[in-house]
Formats: sequence, structure tokens, C-alpha cells
Amino acid sequence: MANITIVGSKGRMGQALLGLAPSFPGLKVVGAIDEGDDLGKVIGETDVVIDFSVHQNTAPVAALCASHKTALVIGTTGQSPDDKEATLKSSQSIPMVWASNFSTGVNTLFWLTRKAAEILGPEFDLEVIEMHHRFKADSPSGTAATLAEILADARDQQLTDVIRHGRQGILGQRTSNEIGMHSLRGGDVVGDHTVMFSALGERLELTHRASSRDTFAHGALRAAQWVAEQAPGLYDMQDVLGLKNK
Repeated sequence: MANITIVGSKGRMGQALLGLAPSFPGLKVVGAIDEGDDLGKVIGETDVVIDFSVHQNTAPVAALCASHKTALVIGTTGQSPDDKEATLKSSQSIPMVWASNFSTGVNTLFWLTRKAAEILGPEFDLEVIEMHHRFKADSPSGTAATLAEILADARDQQLTDVIRHGRQGILGQRTSNEIGMHSLRGGDVVGDHTVMFSALGERLELTHRASSRDTFAHGALRAAQWVAEQAPGLYDMQDVLGLKNK
């Protein structure tokens, strides 16, 4: 049995986690923390912290977990480079699962995206399209950013050199090495992601659509079960699902 504390418990994902946690017999919720609450009061009885709060909290939560040797699952996105560096430092002393998306389907999409990029080669133009609800603050989504990183890595590119966020004006013809990124916002869309491979004469699209946050919550709770048994280090959902090196 692993005791878990949920940080960001009053948010959409926090509520989904609290609702689903009782269906995981190997987990017990011992803390529900949100703005104004003190994680330090329950960290001592916590085996795994699941953080779905805001990106400003990531590094401090990771540091507190590291000081108590408490495993950590991170689901927030939008961290600054400095916050990312500080958070990664904590993974040297605790097991940490940090994923842009905890959906089993999305992580299968990550795997398929890499394989498709490797098989199709440089003749295909690459575009990533994502849509989320009107309340999402950051763009592109962390999942879309991961997809773009996978595409760039598959082509031995530096993403910062080839990414193009939207298009406006007379830009000339599309270059063969760029990766397009397009973010849409509206309504109550939980999360749609499409990777488009386009060549002269044919097009391949890989799409994942989420209709419920329970999908992500289930994956995060699965990650909490898994990470509680791991050695210190940085992991992602590919590790949790056993997709690495397949």
C-alpha cells in the first residue's frame, strides 16, 4: 500500500484523481493539498506526491519531496528553464515521473509518432495541431511540445531551430525542415492532438482525442503505483508503460 498526497486537489485534475483513487486498491489518499495548504504537514506520512497544481509550484514541491525522500509524479506544464533545471536536480535523490501527458493512448501516440517519422523520412512535412478548452493558460500544450520534440529528435534536429508557431503574412514556401505548431482554444475540449505527415500525393495523420480527464487521472495513479517501487531517477510514462526500447 502506498500513501499518496494530491497537490492541486481542488482543480479539474485534482478532483478527477480524488474520484478515481478509491478504485486503486494499492493506493491510499492521505492528503489533499491546494492553495493555502501546507504540504509539509502531510509529507511525513506520504509515499508519493502527485502534483497537478501550477507550474510555479513544481520546483518547491520537488525540493520538499527530495528532502523527505518522497517519490513524485508531476503533471504540470509550462515551467521556466530555471524551474525545470531545479526540479530535475531533485530527481537525483528521489524517483520522479514527469510526463506531459499520462494517457495510455497519448503515450502510444508518442511511440507511433517516432516510428512514423523514422519510416516516412524527410520527404514528409511535419505539422502538430492541438486543441484544448478555453480555460487552458499555456500554449502549445505540453503534449504538443513533446510530440514536436519527438519529431525533431527523430530527424536529428534542434527543435528551437526548426519550430514554427502558426503562419501569417507572405512567408514564402514552406521549408522542408520546419515543424509546424498550431494551438486552438475553445469550449470545453479536454484535449485533441494530431500529428500530420504530408508529402506530395499522400498524407498520414495520427490523432488522439480525450473526452474525459479520468483518462489522465487513471494514468497518473498508475504512475504513482509504479514509481513507489523505483530507484531515484527521472522517468516518464513510456517507462511506466514499458514502451521504452520497443
